[in-house]
Amino acid sequence: MSGPTPPAAFPAWSVVPFAALLLSIAILPLVAERWWHRNRNKALVGIVFGFPIAAWTAFLDPAALGHTGLEYLAFLSLLGSLFIVAGGIEVRGNLPGTPLVNTALLGFGAVLANLVGTTGASLLLIRPWLRANRKRQRRTHLIVFFIFVVSNVGGLLTPLGDPPLFLGFLHGVPFTWTLSLWGPWAFVVSACLLVFAVLDTTFYGREKVASHVASAAEEQAPMGLSLHGKRNVVLLLSIMASVDAGGAWIAPWATARWGEHGSDVATKIFQIVVLSGLAAASLAATPPAIRKANEFSWHPFVEVAVLFAGIFAAMIPALKLLSANGSSLNVTQPWQYFWATGSLSAFLDNAPTYLALYSMAQYLTDEVAGPTARVHAAISCGAVFFGAMTYIGNGPNFMVKAIAEHSGVKTPSFFRYFGWSLAVLGPIFVAVTLIFFR
Repeated sequence: MSGPTPPAAFPAWSVVPFAALLLSIAILPLVAERWWHRNRNKALVGIVFGFPIAAWTAFLDPAALGHTGLEYLAFLSLLGSLFIVAGGIEVRGNLPGTPLVNTALLGFGAVLANLVGTTGASLLLIRPWLRANRKRQRRTHLIVFFIFVVSNVGGLLTPLGDPPLFLGFLHGVPFTWTLSLWGPWAFVVSACLLVFAVLDTTFYGREKVASHVASAAEEQAPMGLSLHGKRNVVLLLSIMASVDAGGAWIAPWATARWGEHGSDVATKIFQIVVLSGLAAASLAATPPAIRKANEFSWHPFVEVAVLFAGIFAAMIPALKLLSANGSSLNVTQPWQYFWATGSLSAFLDNAPTYLALYSMAQYLTDEVAGPTARVHAAISCGAVFFGAMTYIGNGPNFMVKAIAEHSGVKTPSFFRYFGWSLAVLGPIFVAVTLIFFR
């Protein structure tokens, strides 16, 4: 009896449904905005492009389908628990949407992302961010840079910061190793904050006098902030402790008993069960008034869930082909790993992309690729930084977009957002290449 069909069983054309799904996500909001707004129709698009691939994978490689399904549930459990718990934490007080305050808040978010993850920081800060800037007339750049800094590039310094780094931790990378990436982190975060400060100051100066009068009045109001829903702060810390426990305790124990594959399954099941329980506790313990004040709605979460169900299914062939043929790509230098990992992370989920490139790098010798640490640093930075390039590069991106739209803020289309990332992040990443990975 032969085993599962190897990854090479997927032909090159099998990535077409995934490409078609990406184009649908980019184009349909432009040509059929009202139709696309309904989550039922997003689910329909995901089914059209994702279900045939899932059915085909079930026939060719059932283990791959099971692994992807478990990956999706683990992804959803983390995103969902943070969405629910953060939605039960209300920050009250006055924050004027001035360039100085906005830049400081983004900087704070970049630090916070390393403690509670890019998803946790995004969901904690997006509502105060929107409220602080509710009087602003130009808000597109506010959403774009929030995704850049808080939802992505800020979370480079700990395995808790971004899913790719956590995968590295599960595969034996020391917890504190990511602190060695402080140089690229400081450079990219500082560059983003500088560009944002210049743009926000320029736009702020061009807005109508009425908004400045409102902002001035807010600046004179007391700046004190208060936190409500403190039980959810405890639950938030419990989420991060559970994620850490999965890697520090469950994974080694399961590896000793069932090997690496069994460890991966056990760790994900542990995460799904524990995080689902913490989310249920938040729903039961949070007063409805707090969620109402946060304008909490299930619509953003459902939107992300249905879209990423299709994405996870449709991208199976792309990841399998990458795994099967990665060694033939002649990627040997740190800068090549930075751009290869990054380019794929912008359109595939950055976590499995990191793992595929990390596996490729294990077979390189120091004579070919230079110090292994530089290659690993290039892969880590590529996965985290380039996750900001598109809405689908990292889980929080679409969530922030959905919450902003639900709050009445018009966000840029897929192509317009990509244009922003090319214009702002593209030159920064070129500089990162020349300074750190040349």
